[in-house]
Formats: sequence, C-alpha cells, structure tokens
Amino acid sequence: MSAFDRLDSLVQHHIVNSIGWRSLRPLQEHSIDPILDGKHCLLLAPTAGGKTEAVIFPLLSRMVAERWQGLSVIYVCPLKALLNNLQQRLGSYTAFIGRRCDVWHGDVSSGRKDKIRVEPPDILLTTPESLEGMLVSVNDGGRAMLRMVRAVVIDEIHAFAGDDRGWHLLSVLERVGRIAGREPQRVGLSATVGNPDELLSWATGHCEGTRAVVAPETPEAKQPEVTLDYVGSLENAALVISRLHRG
Repeated sequence: MSAFDRLDSLVQHHIVNSIGWRSLRPLQEHSIDPILDGKHCLLLAPTAGGKTEAVIFPLLSRMVAERWQGLSVIYVCPLKALLNNLQQRLGSYTAFIGRRCDVWHGDVSSGRKDKIRVEPPDILLTTPESLEGMLVSVNDGGRAMLRMVRAVVIDEIHAFAGDDRGWHLLSVLERVGRIAGREPQRVGLSATVGNPDELLSWATGHCEGTRAVVAPETPEAKQPEVTLDYVGSLENAALVISRLHRG
C-alpha cells in the first residue's frame, strides 16, 4: 500500500478530480505516514513547496477515520495576513469531507466570533495572541471550544523559534493540552533550516510520543550556463547583441 492509499477515499478523490493533481510532491507523499500515525512532525520545504497540503490532507483523513468532532485542529500563523490568505484554500479542502474552516484574530468581528462559538469549525486559523485570548475568556465559550483539540499546526515555525513570541506560543499550547485533557499532535511547517532536529525538539518540548522530521531530498536545480564577455565599446556591444538576436 502506498502512502497515498492511506488517505481517506474522499480526500484521494478530490486531490485527483477537484484539484487535478496526478501525483503528490515528495514532501506531501512522505508526510502522510508520520502524520496519520500521530507523530509530532516538522515538515521542511522551500516557500510554495506544498507544506500546507502536506499536513492538511493527512489530518483530514484522521478527522474522518477517528471521527473527530468539534474544533479538532488549530492552525497557528505568525501573521494575520497569512491566515486570511489561507482561509479560502483550507476552506475548500475541509469541504472535501463535509467539514468547515474559519479564522479567529483581532480583526474578526464580534458577531462572527459569536457564530464560531455557537458552531465551532473543525479547523480554526489563528495567531498565538488570539489563541491565548480564547484561553482567558472564561465566560464567552472560547475555552470550551478547545476541549476537542486533537492537533496543532504551527506554520512558519522558524519565525517563532528562539524568540519571546515562540516561548509564549509553547506556553499557550501547554495550556491548550491541559484543557483538552490530551496531548495534541504538533506539526510544524518551516522553510529549510540547518538544525531541524533541534527545531522539532524545541517545538515539542516535554511532549511524549515519537517525532519525525520530514525533509525529502529534491533534485538540485540545473545551473544555467552563463558566459561573460568584455565587449570594449558600445558599438561592439551593439554588434554582439544584434548577433544574439539573430540566434
């Protein structure tokens, strides 16, 4: 059985027929097994390397297989702008299995937050500060939503590491775990870094369970052949350019 075959059948169907992908990228393929197995993971790839799909497709599959209910996945980003950009894409992915995604941060209206409290989405996009706000809101239902959390995704985790904001995030996640009564799976998404094992160790802290760094090797880009020549004068430069133009 391939890793792709382990994904939920609806997720498989929509990857092929709705998104139109013939295959997954190496990171997306290699991340399926460790995420489905509940490991704390660090996924490494360059910008636009498919990290979001690499984490979301397996988590959606777990959501179906394990019958997760309520707010089961928290997706943390360092910037509100990133959350707003992600919402539409993740919303389309959660719809594959009849689930929902929403966003919660300081710019979200109180009316919209009231609706989220009444009917929590399956995936909530938020910032560390807004997540802490939910923890301290004893009377408005914010804490109650966190009792069903099963997994936390930390996007751009390298932006948090070694920073006061990063330590604050880890503290918030510990409190989320206490409210949920379980240790949510942690999955960090990062650009390529030189010390991935240290970054994953930092992100998981005292978490129990196994860990996995997912960073499949990618073929090196072919270096273009560039020739530098000294043309000596504008007239000679014009001559060289004209010859290049003729092919």
